Amino acid sequence: MSNYTSRTGSPYTDRPAPPPIENDGWESTRAQTALATQIMDREGDAPPAYRQEIGRPVGNDVRELFVACAPGEALQQQFEHLHPEFIAVHDLATRSSRQLLRGIAAASNRAVQKLVLRRQGGGAPVATIDFIEVPVSAQETLRIYSTDIDDTTDAAARHAVARTLLAYSQLGVMMVGAMPAENIHALLRPWHEELIRSPWLNRNLLLLPLTNTPALTTNGQNMVRGTSITLRTTPVVTRPADAWNFINGTWGRLRGAVSPLGAPAAPARSVTTDRAAASQPPVQSQAAARVSAQIDAGYRAPALPDDPSGFAPTNLLPLRPMPDVRARPVPMQDEVLEVYVHQVCELNGVVGCCVFDIGSGLPVAHGGAGAPPEELARHGRALLSAMGTTSRALGLGHTLPDAAITLGSHHLLLRSVAKHAGMALLTVLDRTNANLTLARLQIERLDPLLDR
Repeated sequence: MSNYTSRTGSPYTDRPAPPPIENDGWESTRAQTALATQIMDREGDAPPAYRQEIGRPVGNDVRELFVACAPGEALQQQFEHLHPEFIAVHDLATRSSRQLLRGIAAASNRAVQKLVLRRQGGGAPVATIDFIEVPVSAQETLRIYSTDIDDTTDAAARHAVARTLLAYSQLGVMMVGAMPAENIHALLRPWHEELIRSPWLNRNLLLLPLTNTPALTTNGQNMVRGTSITLRTTPVVTRPADAWNFINGTWGRLRGAVSPLGAPAAPARSVTTDRAAASQPPVQSQAAARVSAQIDAGYRAPALPDDPSGFAPTNLLPLRPMPDVRARPVPMQDEVLEVYVHQVCELNGVVGCCVFDIGSGLPVAHGGAGAPPEELARHGRALLSAMGTTSRALGLGHTLPDAAITLGSHHLLLRSVAKHAGMALLTVLDRTNANLTLARLQIERLDPLLDR
């Protein structure tokens, strides 16, 4: 017979319970011994500062970027992702930009660097861009690109790279060589179409004539007509040091007064836009002054080694269109224009309207219903570009169009915005409720709102 009194009871009822475990201090130090996992960089990885730059350094003042699309599109993708600040120097009827870079680099004891764009999969270079980095303060350097590229014989690719560099720079410099006065218009006219048609974020251009060209200023203003771009034309530049002085001075005015090396920057001030301002002696930092003083001293840039080529032979991949991975654009805002579009939407028959920037195609102010502002701005810019191209092709002038378009059930009104250079208004009206002639007159009468 079993001695257990219950099938579910413990067979060790007579055994005493174990004594409680004494606190030996381990619990109090447990938090100190709990380690968090930290992901470390691989040995040889670039420091964080380089990760914000285009391409990877491969030594000997060379950076390389592998691309699967056209060079201009690849640069545009990088600029829209990283938002770098830089100056682009372009040649018109001359090849002086790289010579200027070599002079500045030698005077500042720096080498001319190269950004090599290589085809993905094959490694063959598709474009090589020269650039330099000059000191503008104790902690900052300014990058200057030349649009005179190597490693490509495709004229369209060269133009696309030059256009992208100028369009996404904070200051675009055009060095103009000797040419007959009657050729200046034909030389600058394609750039006017680029300013209107292409994504163009740059708002400051500087013309540097290398010879006396009387018609340059007038044709330069025609080039930027209808945009919000500020154009400055300098006196004739005969020395690289003079060119650097004007570039550095213009950059200083855009960023506020240039401070001496190591000193805090002065508050920003308004930018003067006439030719006289460009001819004033620019204020320079000590570092920039040293560069200017040495550019003409006869220094020669350090020799750059040949670009090594030791890539295994592989089949070249065809260029693909650039994926749409651009950064979200920062919307512009203007309180006066917000009031303006609100009043436009109050007019009889107005479905919606949008004020947009002609250069970038971004909406600035929007009101009403219907299509979203991004679509109105994009299609309004496309309409302006098409009508402007037609007007220029027929020899009818360069003025921004003022158009009324009648569709099946709606009217479209497209006009420039008074007192706001580079802005346009696209208004959508319901055809059954709106009087087109009256609506145009009423919108014109709202122009005094823009004087605030």
